[in-house]
Amino acid sequence: MSQASPAVAVQDLVKRYRKAKVNAVDGVSLRVETGEFFALLGPNGAGKTTTISILTTTLAATSGHIEICGYDLRRDPAAVRQRVGIIFQNPSLDMNLSGEENVRLHAILYGLYRYRPAFRLMPAAYRRQVNELAAVLDIERDIFKPVKKLSGGMQRKLEIIRGLMHQPKVLFLDEPTAGLDVESRRSLWGYLRQVREQYGVTIVLTTHYLEEAEQADRLCILNHGRVVAMGSPGEIKERREEEYLELDAEDRDRLRDELKQMNLLFEESGAFTVKLDRRSAHDVVKALDVPLTRLRTRQPSLEDAYLRILADE
Repeated sequence: MSQASPAVAVQDLVKRYRKAKVNAVDGVSLRVETGEFFALLGPNGAGKTTTISILTTTLAATSGHIEICGYDLRRDPAAVRQRVGIIFQNPSLDMNLSGEENVRLHAILYGLYRYRPAFRLMPAAYRRQVNELAAVLDIERDIFKPVKKLSGGMQRKLEIIRGLMHQPKVLFLDEPTAGLDVESRRSLWGYLRQVREQYGVTIVLTTHYLEEAEQADRLCILNHGRVVAMGSPGEIKERREEEYLELDAEDRDRLRDELKQMNLLFEESGAFTVKLDRRSAHDVVKALDVPLTRLRTRQPSLEDAYLRILADE
């Protein structure tokens, strides 16, 4: 294994389900560097969850080459499983156990510790690890409660603790904030940032919330099982969208005529949204004679770029 191995390397990944007429994943190639926060975006059916499922060894690929932390997934899936953590969209906790009991079961199944019937009987290393992670995620008081009595946000935190117990190098998060309220989502991402900084974990995320993807180092947009865009959020926005001007005037007919004379594309919806088309905002405003009642530049958003990319497909 090379020390320079990326956290995740995928080459020409294909997945076709039985009796399907098209591939669910169709030649996906991507690379995630160690310590990176990488996001997979795309509409329903784009292939995000299928890709994550293959990378975490819970689903077999039809073809393609995958390495996780330098280990060939097809040849050494056990080594891969030891190095990845996974939080799926649908919770997989045993509701009849306490939070700590769920964590303990996970640790025992991974062969980290021998079974003991109570937390206080577990080795000091286990108790220290659970207490440390519970403190990072602010769940010390709740981890010993029955899971069914915990809120959705608390259950997500518990899944993160469980997923980090075997100290994975890569943490896969498949729609981790689905079903959570805004406050719980914001709180959870704060804790994930802290976990990433404290433990140096590489994070691979799928999400429908584009504001979450804005925080990623790089993102990959999938559509119909194929990669249609990849880069940092800033690069994606710059590549697909331009800065706009929002203008208005009391004499809207005159403003409309002047914009047409300048061969500028615009839309009217309350105000005039003007596409700059590689011109500077200063030059456009300077060329207008009509007195303006509104002038505002609008920076492209990731949502704008994302929708444009999908529309162009």
